[in-house]
Amino acid sequence: MTRPLENRIALVTGASRGIGHAVALELARQGAHVVALARTQGALEELDDAIRAAGSEATLVPCDITDFDALDRLGLALHERWGKLDILVANAALLGSVTPLSHIDPPKFDQVIAVNVTANWRLVRSLDVLLRASDAGRAVFLTTGAVHGETMRPYLGQYAITKMAMETLARTYASETATTSNVKVMVANPGPLRTKMRAALMPGEDPMTLRTPDEFAPKLAALCQPGWTQTDCIYDFPTDRIKHWRAPE
Repeated sequence: MTRPLENRIALVTGASRGIGHAVALELARQGAHVVALARTQGALEELDDAIRAAGSEATLVPCDITDFDALDRLGLALHERWGKLDILVANAALLGSVTPLSHIDPPKFDQVIAVNVTANWRLVRSLDVLLRASDAGRAVFLTTGAVHGETMRPYLGQYAITKMAMETLARTYASETATTSNVKVMVANPGPLRTKMRAALMPGEDPMTLRTPDEFAPKLAALCQPGWTQTDCIYDFPTDRIKHWRAPE
């Protein structure tokens, strides 16, 4: 079996379940050493078993992604152990309250911002030097189709606002690395998949009509390859297409 990510170090956030679990396992199957970050120790241990069964190894990081000091320590630990990071998959996210904007509880709004936006900035702050140290650093940030329609969906303001902010963060990082490093930065939209978050959003939907994280994972892994050449683009899984944002005038 070809293992194109042999000797590559990949950090995946929200790796204990759903999309993060599937992506972490796919990267491991392709040879990467996966640094798996999530809150749940037991679920991480199950992922570790699956990764070992695939012939790869993992480093487990049981951590709340809003523990920003821990993210700084993680960057230091990665530097001391490997001196680089080849792949960052920023997957961890909160849906937040499905309710009108005027009904959102302020502490819950702050929490969603912390997970979906601030944590990703802190990851960039902590890991930028390590991604630049790689000969082919790759960073992929997961977004949602909820921010790309002609009209915004009601009651998803918390999620959509923070995901749009995260996209801006990713695009800014892409522009800052485009001519000064080997780092390529992509945004990926998985679309509706069979996950717990989707079930919470659409409780009446038949999950068997949806595609699975396991189907999406190889597509995301393709964006992490050393040979991937595009940056500041969004990959849309439902259409299997790359969208190039129009350059600012």
